[in-house]
Amino acid sequence: MRFASWSWGGRDHVGTISQDGREATPLAVRDPSLGTLPLIQAMARDEMLPQASGARLPVDVITLRSPLPRPLRSLFCVGRNYHAHAAELAGSVFNAKPEAEAWPIVFGKLAECVIGPNDTVQLPAPAASVQIDYESELAVVIGRGGRNIPRSRAMDHVFGYTVVNDVTARDVQMRHQQWDLGKSFDTFCPMGPWIVTADEVDGRATRVRGWVNGTLRQDGQTRDMIFDIPTLIETCSRGITLYPGDVIATGTPSGVGMGMKPPQWLRSGDVVRVEIDGVGVIENRFE
Repeated sequence: MRFASWSWGGRDHVGTISQDGREATPLAVRDPSLGTLPLIQAMARDEMLPQASGARLPVDVITLRSPLPRPLRSLFCVGRNYHAHAAELAGSVFNAKPEAEAWPIVFGKLAECVIGPNDTVQLPAPAASVQIDYESELAVVIGRGGRNIPRSRAMDHVFGYTVVNDVTARDVQMRHQQWDLGKSFDTFCPMGPWIVTADEVDGRATRVRGWVNGTLRQDGQTRDMIFDIPTLIETCSRGITLYPGDVIATGTPSGVGMGMKPPQWLRSGDVVRVEIDGVGVIENRFE
C-alpha cells in the first residue's frame, strides 16, 4: 500500500494512494496534521486501518505534504554508504575510504527541517552558507519498534520506504567537524511523495536517481550500499529503542555537487528531482 498526507479544501488529510499513483482516498484519522504517523503506530499495535472518510480524489488536485510532516524525532542519517560516493568525497568530507570492518557513520537531521515532496527549499543567507548540495536517498520507515534488533530480523521491523533529499550546507558541515548543523537548516529535508509499504518494494534492491535542472547527476543501486538496510537497523537500535515512525535515511550514491570538478553548488532557481524505483518522485525548487 501507499500511505500519504495531503492538503485539500483548506484541510489536512491522511489516506491511501492507488497503485497507479493517480487517486487519493482519505481515511478517518483523528489528527491528520500528524500525517501518517498515527497510522503507522496503530498498525504496529495490530489495529485495523480506519475507514474511508470521503470520496477518492485525483492526486493532481491535492497538495501532497510530507508523509511524516513532523517525524517522531530527528532522522537517523547515514554517511559514506555507497562505495563510489565514499571515493568521490575522500579527502574532503571523508578522510579515507571505509575499512572492511568499519562502523557506519550515523548522524542526526532535525525533524523540523522536513518539508513536502514539491515544496520550495529555502537557501540560507550567504553569511550562513554558500555551498548548498543535494543528496538523493532512500529512507526506511520503521514499523515495529525494538531495541538491539539483530540483523537477521531487521527487515521484520520495516514498515516501508519513502524518498528524501538530504540537502546539505557543505561549508557548515566541514566547519564544525560534525554534521548535524549543516544538515538541519530549515527546509533541508524534502520527503515523500508517500510511504510505500515493504511488501511492495524491496529497498535492498532498487535504483536511486537524482537530477539537477533536468540533468542526471546521480544513478545508483541500493545493492551497492556499503552497509545494507539490516545492518543499519541493527546499528541504530543497538542500545537505542527504535519506535514506529522512526526514519533512517540510508545514504546517497555518487554524483553530488561537491564531488564535481569544480564543485557545483545549488543556486536560486535550481530544481532537484529525486526518483526511487518502486517508491516515487520528489521535485523541489531552491530559492
